[in-house]
Amino acid sequence: MTKNYAHPEVLVDTDWTEDHINDSNVRIAEVDYDPTTNYHLGHIPGAVLLDWKKDINDPVSRNILSKSSCEQLLRSIGINEDTTLILYGDFNNWFAAFAFWVFKYYGYKDVRIMNGGRRKWLEEDRKLDKVIPSYPDGNFVAKGQDENIRTYLNEVSNSINKVDRVMVDVRSPAEFSGEVTAPAEYPTEHAQRGGHIPGAKNIPWGKAVNEDGTFKSVEELTQLYQDKGVLPEKEVIAYCRIGERSSHTWFVLKYLLGYPKVKNYDGSWTEWGNMIGNPIEK
Repeated sequence: MTKNYAHPEVLVDTDWTEDHINDSNVRIAEVDYDPTTNYHLGHIPGAVLLDWKKDINDPVSRNILSKSSCEQLLRSIGINEDTTLILYGDFNNWFAAFAFWVFKYYGYKDVRIMNGGRRKWLEEDRKLDKVIPSYPDGNFVAKGQDENIRTYLNEVSNSINKVDRVMVDVRSPAEFSGEVTAPAEYPTEHAQRGGHIPGAKNIPWGKAVNEDGTFKSVEELTQLYQDKGVLPEKEVIAYCRIGERSSHTWFVLKYLLGYPKVKNYDGSWTEWGNMIGNPIEK
């Protein structure tokens, strides 16, 4: 299952997850963009809900949740310092990868992703439950922010044309070219301008996964990125529209391929394409 990944410990398969449903030291969480069409229709037994819009983002600012809010959130679903947290996403693991990135940003050690996400669980016709569980509060303590895995507008601006850095635009070719300003699934969530950050390489997130949503092999992933000049000796910045698809690519590069310097630009095209004066290419 792990296919010689650099950090196989961050992935579990559906069999492992099913075998650990009743493990008191394991918490399973479904991360949804829209829980009404996913979690509430049936979820992995014992899994808690993490609503991406309400739980993982700040309610006021365009930002991820704060350190204290992250600590409170994880404690509320029964996370202790030694709890293994398994995340899986609604259909394609975008939002599970985003939550994984956020929790790593705040120092959570043992968080993992279920390979294939909700999609694979459903395709394998595994058991679903509509019972919403509750657990005693945990004692998780959030750590200082890990700025080695996150980047911001000014740093991205300063990275253009730097030979030791490479930007990966993980959106669709139509978004990259400026033909459309938002993916078809979210037609109202677009920027004022279409295109991409100058010099960025277009490697859509979906090229990293198989038909069933599981990650491709090390050999396939290595070829995918290195053929476009995305090399491990460079600092890599991944971006998309709001940071969820790019967190998926960040996960692939950092944990599956072991790239040492990978950052997620969660401001992404929503920020870049709306800023007055920012350079773009089409």
